[in-house]
Amino acid sequence: MPDVTVHPIKRAERRVIENLWQLYVHDFSELWAGETRAELDPDGRWGLEPIREYWADANCTPHLIRVDGHLAGFALINKTAHSGRSCDWSVAEFFVVRKHRTAGAGRAAAHALFATRPGQWEATIARKNLRALSFWRGAVASCPGVSDVEETDQSDSHWNGPVLRFRVG
Repeated sequence: MPDVTVHPIKRAERRVIENLWQLYVHDFSELWAGETRAELDPDGRWGLEPIREYWADANCTPHLIRVDGHLAGFALINKTAHSGRSCDWSVAEFFVVRKHRTAGAGRAAAHALFATRPGQWEATIARKNLRALSFWRGAVASCPGVSDVEETDQSDSHWNGPVLRFRVG
């Protein structure tokens, strides 16, 4: 198993996540086929608007994921509860580059992330993202210290897809 670390980053390092964002949205864009949203900007890049708040809002925390010391992805954490119920932490975005996806790095990164913040967590999964649903179910179920796991299927103005709620610590 590789050595996986997750650490929060500062505004001065934001360019790293902005670069990784391009890969993340590219991967995710296949789920938007046939929809009018999420088109490339005129310069051929995906817009950064969804992540700008992470440099201005104290309730939002960007993290980098490293595998054996090498940059491998990011996690964006905030306090937005899509379920309509309160939560302490929410996984807003989570990305591991393809090279490290099958070696367990994503699961190890999720576990490391949860270990840093006890409390009520929420992870939402886009309805069409079946691979992510499988990943999150496994990551939450196998994480030490996780309890009170609930999965609901939601389709309202807050979210459209599965919502996993669980307690850490």
